[in-house]
Amino acid sequence: MSTISVKSITKNFGTQCAVDHVSFDVYPGEIFGLLGPNGAGKTTSIRIVLDIFEPDSGEVTVFDGPMTEAKKNRIGYLPEERGLYQDIPLEYCLQYLASLKGMDKEVSHKRIDAYLERFDLNQARKKKVKELSKGMQQKAQLISTLVHEPELIIIDEPFTALDPVNTQMVKDILKEQRSKGKTIVMCTHQMHQVEQLCDRLVLINQGKSVLYGSLNEIRKNFTGNVVEVRTHETLPENIPGVTAIRHTNQNGDYMLTVEEGITPQKLLKTLINLDIQLEQFEIASPTLDEIFIKIVTKRDEGNE
Repeated sequence: MSTISVKSITKNFGTQCAVDHVSFDVYPGEIFGLLGPNGAGKTTSIRIVLDIFEPDSGEVTVFDGPMTEAKKNRIGYLPEERGLYQDIPLEYCLQYLASLKGMDKEVSHKRIDAYLERFDLNQARKKKVKELSKGMQQKAQLISTLVHEPELIIIDEPFTALDPVNTQMVKDILKEQRSKGKTIVMCTHQMHQVEQLCDRLVLINQGKSVLYGSLNEIRKNFTGNVVEVRTHETLPENIPGVTAIRHTNQNGDYMLTVEEGITPQKLLKTLINLDIQLEQFEIASPTLDEIFIKIVTKRDEGNE
């Protein structure tokens, strides 16, 4: 059973259609990527799921029904905009936000202490929030998102202002939450982070869903007619079935563009028959960045 089910939601602001018949489902035990360029409708979709905005049409169910105040206590939300109280000490801010989720005071103090230690914020606990760096405030917001152990975690651009060490720590925490069966929605435009973390995704562009499925399925669907090979021999200029050869680096890596109808198996057999010693042979799989650019650019050109 899905934790979130979004069915054909639409949201207009005046004459601007921010979300146009978007649908997707998110399940327990997965990290789901909600992707798109800036202004695509990602954050509006999240706010509809959280019942901050009401859709003009369509339906959203969370935990197998409409959103309620009780269900909101089962959700942790990290917005892109920082929502911490700036003029109070960090630990008091976190304790207050935990109390809004109905947490017992003693339990919240113990969990906050553990998170402050893990996030290397222990020395900053008495400082006012406004005195903290952007990265420290981002970590503090993540603590407030997780401290009540939500079943559903929604995070909007979670790696903003984080250095590589803290970025990796956040990734590890998200993986831990997934292993516990939590449902995680990650809203971002950082494709490399999605490739490392997400199980499935939806790509929204100009308010519409243009890509939906598992990362492996999507890559498979966009795999083209290019093969990567590695050899320390010089490849002949004319290889049967190959239309273009590109030497990509000094390590003997080549990108071979093959004719339509030539399978990788046929090409491999041809290279072996030519007595070319291969160290590596694999179908070139596009990165999510490449897929993203291809889809968004193609769609934008079609609307000109």
